[in-house]
Amino acid sequence: MNALLFPGQGSQIVGMGKEFYNNFDKVKQIFNYADQRLNFPISKIILEGPENDLQLTKNTQPAILTVSYSIFKVLKEEFNMDLNIFKYFAGHSLGEYSALVCSEALDFQDALYLLHERGKAMQEAVPVGQGGMIAVLGIKVDELKKIIKSFDNKKICEIANDNAEGQIILSGEKNIIDFAQKNLKEKKIKSIPLKVSAPFHCSLMKPAADVMKEKIKSINFRRPNVEIINNVTAKVENNVEKIKDLLVQQIFSTVRWRETLIYISKAKVKNFIEIGPGKALTGMVKRTIKDVNSFSINSIADIKNLNNEFKK
Repeated sequence: MNALLFPGQGSQIVGMGKEFYNNFDKVKQIFNYADQRLNFPISKIILEGPENDLQLTKNTQPAILTVSYSIFKVLKEEFNMDLNIFKYFAGHSLGEYSALVCSEALDFQDALYLLHERGKAMQEAVPVGQGGMIAVLGIKVDELKKIIKSFDNKKICEIANDNAEGQIILSGEKNIIDFAQKNLKEKKIKSIPLKVSAPFHCSLMKPAADVMKEKIKSINFRRPNVEIINNVTAKVENNVEKIKDLLVQQIFSTVRWRETLIYISKAKVKNFIEIGPGKALTGMVKRTIKDVNSFSINSIADIKNLNNEFKK
């Protein structure tokens, strides 16, 4: 059995999807449609930059969706890949919107709108410079939780992403995040500051969730045609109203990605295929699950190689 994975913020790079754009009219149509729906040239930002514009959260989120959806449509319509071979879809943070679009639970046009608004709301929730995020390496999540508990509990420092075995992201107020990094260094635990525009997936994002609640509620969702593992619960959620509620919660909640991968692997899934820019999720699979295959689809050659693997 197989699972499709959709990446989130951090995977973006200027020029992503360019090979698909140059070779498939369907992809040109998707990019052009995104320009029309958003009322600005997101396709130009994706293909040409400048990088500073692509890195703006309000642009990054619909940009990654556009590329992931384009690659998915190429797989489905140009290479005739049978989607019945996929047991699960899962998306990392904003990637959950890509999963919902590709499972026909959410229209592409509505996802573009929601992600652009989500990006703006998340950026505006915390003034620039007042929040921070760090990646913590080589420690189990329960051990890190104990360390965080010893900090000043009046300050917000929370687990934003439980990404993979030994790869956890902390998010919160900048001064406590800086303190956390110093404290971890004293304990000989490696941490790396992340270049982010806001402290995502922590309680500081609750104002953004409040902004998005009515916007998400107003959009028509359908039951997914593939089982999607939810970021907040790390299990399958197919009820439409529950999906909407959890998309709101996701903004300020931990992305339980490591648990998501474990959930999928327990269902005897052997092939994990990442669709979209970068190879971050493929790396997380390799860190977390043993004796499975992981593939990333970033080029036409990647699709051909995947097809050859499936023919074996």
